[in-house]
Amino acid sequence: MHTALKFFTVIIFAFIALGAFAAPPAGVLDDTHAAVRAVMAVQGEVTPALMQQPEILGTAVGLDAGGAPVLTVYVDRDAASVADVIRNLPRTFRGVGVQVHLTDQFHAMSVSHTAKQAPPIQLGTSGGWSKDLANGYCCGGTLGSLVLIGSTQYILSNYHVFESDIVPGGNGIIAQTGDPIIQPGLVDVQCNKNLAQSVGTLVKKSSLPNSNVDCAIAKVVSGMVRTDGAILEIGTISKTTLAASLNLAVKKSGRTTGLSHSSISGLNATIRVIYDNECAGGTAFTKTFAGQIVITNHGKKFLNSGDSGSLMVQDVATNPRAVGLLFAGSSTSAIANPINQVLSFLGATMVGN
Repeated sequence: MHTALKFFTVIIFAFIALGAFAAPPAGVLDDTHAAVRAVMAVQGEVTPALMQQPEILGTAVGLDAGGAPVLTVYVDRDAASVADVIRNLPRTFRGVGVQVHLTDQFHAMSVSHTAKQAPPIQLGTSGGWSKDLANGYCCGGTLGSLVLIGSTQYILSNYHVFESDIVPGGNGIIAQTGDPIIQPGLVDVQCNKNLAQSVGTLVKKSSLPNSNVDCAIAKVVSGMVRTDGAILEIGTISKTTLAASLNLAVKKSGRTTGLSHSSISGLNATIRVIYDNECAGGTAFTKTFAGQIVITNHGKKFLNSGDSGSLMVQDVATNPRAVGLLFAGSSTSAIANPINQVLSFLGATMVGN
């Protein structure tokens, strides 16, 4: 069995302030600033003893909510005794305020977007329809992000990743509501769905060929997807969205190219896109989309086969806003549905902060 990819297809931070806020000092707060050096001096004294506690992962000079330098203590949020550790930390060390930063353990950031994750999974990862094999191939795309419809959470991806198999063909099966959506996709588990895990169940919305968006959703299987919608190497996003603008810096996390960065090169595009019938089959239909977003994609470094379904967000470090849903591309340009068109079609909102 061959494999094929769909082309047309992090750390959560919590701060607990233990000391009183001070007024922010004037000047550039680098390591020559008197207020920063005062914290550094205390940090050097107390860190060796703090680090003897396995629940404490590190310390740093940080800023409190008021913008004043404080001692930040990184505490393992998953430790059994995390509450006791926080309770026993002093509010200050020699007059320097203390701030707890809850986090998971730090790892060298070599992230696999194709590996099977321990649940609850992050998104921006390999995934797809569990029966997406035909014509001697199996296929896969990207589980892009998390959306909310009513009070229920759904995984957002593309129509052609989750449900484009609509006529009996190469494998005699068509996509149905209730079918498992798996992680990783078949393309990354030797075409054997038993090596993957079910993270959602398909809810057919049939966005194509008649609408102006290429989107699909799967109802989250309880406990299998992080409820904050965290995306690999991006983290949690904003629940608000951002309209596209020319030269806007954007990024995405996808199955094939992982975390990639680019900028918007075209607005209100009319684009013709060819869709395959079945997995790696012949042409099923050609669709012309209007009002789309174009993104620079030299050498397919931003979007490549298998990245379909990735969420495109603004390129900022914290709580980026969604801009578009990526679904098509060439060796020079990638195409995204404006995210607000997608959300309107689904009657959904983004899951985020």
